[in-house]
Amino acid sequence: MAEPVRVRRLTDQEGQKLQQIVRRGSTSSVRYRRAVMLLASAGGNRVPVIAQLVQADEDTVRDVIHRFNEIGLACLDPQWAGGRPRLLSEDDEDFVTQTATTRPTKLGQPFTRWSIRKLVAYLRKVHGRAIRIGREALRCLLARRGVTFQRTKTWKESPDPDREAKLDRIEEVLDRFPDRVFAFDEFGPLGIRPTGGSCWAEQTRPDRLPATYHRTHGVRYFHGCYSVGDDIRRWARKRKVELCFTPTYASWANPVEAHFGPLRQFTITHSNHANHTVQTRALHAYLRWRNANGRHRDVLAAERCERARVRSEKGIRWGGRPLIEAA
Repeated sequence: MAEPVRVRRLTDQEGQKLQQIVRRGSTSSVRYRRAVMLLASAGGNRVPVIAQLVQADEDTVRDVIHRFNEIGLACLDPQWAGGRPRLLSEDDEDFVTQTATTRPTKLGQPFTRWSIRKLVAYLRKVHGRAIRIGREALRCLLARRGVTFQRTKTWKESPDPDREAKLDRIEEVLDRFPDRVFAFDEFGPLGIRPTGGSCWAEQTRPDRLPATYHRTHGVRYFHGCYSVGDDIRRWARKRKVELCFTPTYASWANPVEAHFGPLRQFTITHSNHANHTVQTRALHAYLRWRNANGRHRDVLAAERCERARVRSEKGIRWGGRPLIEAA
């Protein structure tokens, strides 16, 4: 019997990047859905569950996972293109991409970053290999190769000496005991302030929220459990429960992480809650609604990538698996 299709073990950078895409949701729908697939697979979800989660065909989910295992995060941006033949050879394009991603000072240029004009001028004067390319063609080439102009960021790797052992244990319990595993984490911090978001509105007449300058309510955290099995509470009462800790700076390994984004998008963004009590009631109301409508075909199609984090005393179900509240 063939082994289930699953993403390879994520690196710290890959896990953090997927978390960022899923939590913020401020990207293309293709990148968002593919990030959800990968993060859900890394959390131990099988292909049929992931396909229902993002309303995609199971073969599509398998293709995305296989592609990630081959080329990494580049699979988030599929290269769908056509048109006339390119004027530059593949080798020339590789050289342009390598030059654009090299710090100019290493190539003897007196600046710390390239602009499109400076890069075009440099490529035309490269000794022994002059490449004539226009500014717009250069932009398209770099975009096609996944090279974009972006802010410099810092990053960190897990210093946990037991990182591999902890990840091994998480994978082991997800594979061997899927019917009695749950993930626990916190969602927050949640403050009381108007939060920008998105909604349907008349053209040029966006919905507006009031601005505030005083924060007098403090912050709170929303705690919850994601049950990988069917009913973890009954099992937990009868048996001792083992806690498998995620490595430092590797919370992406927690299966519940894949379910944070939609809860934030549908309850926190585009909101202006009066206080934490009102905010908590909104969270409960949303999850109750999700519990009642989550298995309906139309609702699944409308929500697409929604995964909700836990907040109901009776538990809510996503793809047949309950999410359990821990207040």
